[in-house]
Amino acid sequence: MPLKAIAFDLWETLITDTPEISLAQQQLRLRRLEEILAARGLAAAAERIHRAYRDMWHRCQELYWSSDIDIPCRRQIEHFLEELGIEPSTFDEPLLEELEHAYARAALDVLPNIVPGAQDVLRAIRARELSVGLISNTGRTPGYVLRDVLSRLDLASSIDAMVFSNEHGECKPRPSIFEHLRSALGVRYDEMLFVGDNLYVDVYGAQQCGMRAVHFIPALRGTAVAPPVAHDLDIVADATITNLDELPSVIAQFEAGSG
Repeated sequence: MPLKAIAFDLWETLITDTPEISLAQQQLRLRRLEEILAARGLAAAAERIHRAYRDMWHRCQELYWSSDIDIPCRRQIEHFLEELGIEPSTFDEPLLEELEHAYARAALDVLPNIVPGAQDVLRAIRARELSVGLISNTGRTPGYVLRDVLSRLDLASSIDAMVFSNEHGECKPRPSIFEHLRSALGVRYDEMLFVGDNLYVDVYGAQQCGMRAVHFIPALRGTAVAPPVAHDLDIVADATITNLDELPSVIAQFEAGSG
């Protein structure tokens, strides 16, 4: 079938965090959380807050993300409070919302970098009159923040449909999250091409649904890399690129093969 839509992974495919950016975001989150708690008479030592922040991440990885399940950002905040020995139900809604925003919005104040070539390749795809989709496993930055991040980076206007795991409830490579995007774009799986940096999460995830998939291997990876997953699969991408500016020629080859 001819291609009608190109879909992308987000982190390490279109945007990336350097170690310096990740550290600045973390420091901002921790400082804001500490200030909010202190203002409510719940002061805690910085190292205790940092430990709860770290332990909450490991807890979410064990309970949810390792099984490709995702949760709203609010649930992460509740686990953070539990790690501090605070019962979340004792907090009123305005305080929980304030903590969530302090935690979730750090990427708006310390923006990620755009992967080289991302803006140009999105424009080139739109010039071919192909739809553009995006699927992101979200981690600490939820979909409602990532939409604003993409707008500020001048990427959002080139994307027709976005699906975020914290809103959907499941992560790549679960078929349901790919189905959500396929339905939003109004195309068939065999009319889609998926592009991502993770061979298992992105390439296998897309191919198991009937999509073709391109493995993008960036020259320099940032910190938003999914934990390795043990599997015995022999995953072979339909194409491999090391620079996003290679993608239009790959698309042209697929289209020629469909003619």
